[in-house]
Amino acid sequence: MALSALDPRAPFVLDIHELGRRPGTMRKVSRDVRAPAGIGLEGVVGVPEAAEVELRLRLEAVMEGVLVTGTAQAPVTGECARCLDPIEDEITVDLQELYAYSPDEDDPEAEADLYVVDDLIDLEQPVRDAVVLALPLAPVCREDCPGLCSDCGARLADDPSHEHDTTDPRWAALAELLAEQTNESGSSGAGPTEEK
Repeated sequence: MALSALDPRAPFVLDIHELGRRPGTMRKVSRDVRAPAGIGLEGVVGVPEAAEVELRLRLEAVMEGVLVTGTAQAPVTGECARCLDPIEDEITVDLQELYAYSPDEDDPEAEADLYVVDDLIDLEQPVRDAVVLALPLAPVCREDCPGLCSDCGARLADDPSHEHDTTDPRWAALAELLAEQTNESGSSGAGPTEEK
């Protein structure tokens, strides 16, 4: 299986030449990179394109390859799932990935693995995956956000006592009958009664 070459100038590509493939050698890396497009849940919440992503990593040579552990921290923006207000926050995710020195020919799943290519490793996909998995599917601006009125769309946080007089449509006919009966009984008792 041929591995595609990596661009050493790409923001998430790291050079691991210093580790020298000697198990036990270790190196710490701190790097701030710009986020590529599309890290997040489309239209809901995600890392803005070109936002700064802080990588704090430990690279360690092991028998099979290079073990990368550490964190990635990035700003996230989105929209509250309840009230539709904009959300701005930060997210920190843990990373732990093994980059193999070479593909395992006996492993049918080998194409899904991560590899060292010409002493370079690419962290973009692991960072992208970790961030997307950590993002909430329905982000909220605050835990007790009351959301919007289902009838008129008003923000309930602005008017906590907001309500509508609504009649269950299943009872509407009964309400009409009751109103008619009240009107009839009110009009029939209005005139004077005759005595015999």
